[in-house]
Amino acid sequence: MRAVIDRVEGEFAVLLMGEKGEIRVNFPLSLLPEGCKESDVLSIAIERDAQATDNAKERTSSLMEKLKKKSEGKTGIIQGP
Repeated sequence: MRAVIDRVEGEFAVLLMGEKGEIRVNFPLSLLPEGCKESDVLSIAIERDAQATDNAKERTSSLMEKLKKKSEGKTGIIQGP
């Protein structure tokens, strides 16, 4: 995928994407390669990280299970110290 740096606004570069530049994306300058400037053409690759997705799902499931067990142990009665 290609993008053109249209302009810089503060800490963001406005990237034009799509066949006719119809998609505008505000992208942090700090994440662009050093030396990028207006009118530079960028090559952008976006990939799905299946392993990271699976790891996140496992962590979420584990946390949900812990919360479920914790809430099952509560009686709803507030006890003093």
